[in-house]
Parts: sequence; C-alpha cells; structure tokens
Amino acid sequence: MKFWQVDAFTSRPFGGNPAAVVILEKPLPDEVLQNIAAEMNLSETAFIHEANGQPFLRWFTPKVEVDLCGHATLAAAHIYLTHFSACGGFATHASQEPEVTFATKFAGPLKVQRVDRLYTMNFPARPGQQLNLHEVPEFVLNALTSHRPVAAFQARDLMLVYGNEDIVRAMDPDFSSLKKFDKWIIVTSLLNSSNPSIASNPSNVSRPENSPAGLPANFDFISRFFCAGDGIDEDPVTGSAHCTSTPYWARVLKKNKLRAYQASSRGGDLTVELVDDRVLISGEAISVFEGRIYPSVFSNL
Repeated sequence: MKFWQVDAFTSRPFGGNPAAVVILEKPLPDEVLQNIAAEMNLSETAFIHEANGQPFLRWFTPKVEVDLCGHATLAAAHIYLTHFSACGGFATHASQEPEVTFATKFAGPLKVQRVDRLYTMNFPARPGQQLNLHEVPEFVLNALTSHRPVAAFQARDLMLVYGNEDIVRAMDPDFSSLKKFDKWIIVTSLLNSSNPSIASNPSNVSRPENSPAGLPANFDFISRFFCAGDGIDEDPVTGSAHCTSTPYWARVLKKNKLRAYQASSRGGDLTVELVDDRVLISGEAISVFEGRIYPSVFSNL
C-alpha cells in the first residue's frame, strides 16, 4: 500500500501544510485508518479508495475522523491527478486529467480542478452565526491573548476577529488550557489593520496600502488555526477554515475574490473566492516523499 507526503498550499518543499495521502486497494476498517493516521503523526491523513467507479475520500487526524479538510484534499488531488491513472493502477507518467471529483462521507462531492500547478477546490461555504463576545468562554479568550476580539462567529469552527494583524501574529496560546475546549478556533484580521471597527462595521473598511514584510500588497487577510482539543496545537495552513473566513471578509471588503495568508511557522498562501454558497480555494502542492506500508502490518491487527 503506497503513501505520499505532500506539502499543500506552497510551491516549495517544507512550506505550507504537510499531509499524508494513502491510496487503498480496498476499504479498510475505521480503526485501521485511525491507527495509520496516528502513525503518520501529521495533522491530517487522506485516504482514497474507489467506490462505484469514483474516488472516495476520507480524512483523519491522529485522533479522530474529520468532516472536511482543505489541505489534505489538495494533497489528495495532487497525488490522484499526478500518479493515479484514470483506468486504475498507478500511471508511469502523470495523468492528463484536468480535474477529479471526490465522493465524501460528510461533505458531499468535492471537485478539484488543475490548471498547470494550481489546484482549485470547490467547497461548501460555512458562514458563521455572530455571537456576543460573552458567549465565548473566558478561559478560551485568555488562553489566546490578553487582547479581546472585536467580533466572534460560530460555524463548525469558532472564528474570532481581531482589529490588528499584529495581535494575530504575536499569539502564543496556552495550549494546556485550549485542550479543554472542544471546538476548533480561527483567529483572523485584515492585514495591517489598526482600526478595530473594521471587523464589526463593514462600512468603516479602508484597505491597507502596505503589507507586512515578506508579503505582497495584494493579500487581504491573515489567519491562524488552533485545534489543541484534537491533539494538534496549531494547523499550519487550513483550507476548510476559509469556508468560514471567506464569506465574512468578502462581505467586509465588498469583493468576492481574496488573497489569504495563514501565519503559522511554516506559512501558506491561498486564493479564495466566494461563489454563491460555495468557496473556491486555490493553491499549489508539492510531493516530498513516498513510501509503502507493509502488508504484514495488517496481519498483526
């Protein structure tokens, strides 16, 4: 059984978000998939098997199966379109198929299109319901930073909007406290925004003219993603989180196509676009290494 490690949302090795991709010859029990994901010890492992003539995709963290994962979908599409032939088996040369549609357990069909080195994923939008700040547990806010967000929203993930990108970049969370929280957390702000009212009142938006060091001026917003309760303190680049942040910032900035930067230690950049009730998430990917899981492993389970 072959597997690959792919760095997603980056054009260079050791950047972006690494994911393992395993192509299964047949479906395996959930317990086995979970054990493999734990052994890979990455934030996500993607498993692909054929079901009724269509590739079926699932995602596991080292601890749980998740309902949607952006960077592991990008990694899976990269491997599927690069290494897996349309007629079955592994191709000697790269497949020329321009797109793949994965069936999924929770998220419905997910289409990924490839143009040159850029992959575009078509995901469901998940706009958050606005919360009063007092509805967010105080210990969560304190574990993130001494600064308070200017707005909070709940979808699958809790999204906290801050008035200044420096607050987001400087966060050094108390992960021992965040492990007690059962929801994943997006923290986000406009780039170089110093006006807290921007996030809570879209009419006050003014576009930043300068960008942070190392980022071109056409980036729009910044984010980070924490999921300590599921064994991953900080996810390097999180495609699915942008299903919630994109509808929000599209409304605030009054434009549907945006550039996003996720400010983890590895860093990653995404192009996102709100189209009706879908979010198009685009990025590059690069294969780092491949290997094989020995059949004898399964005989001992």
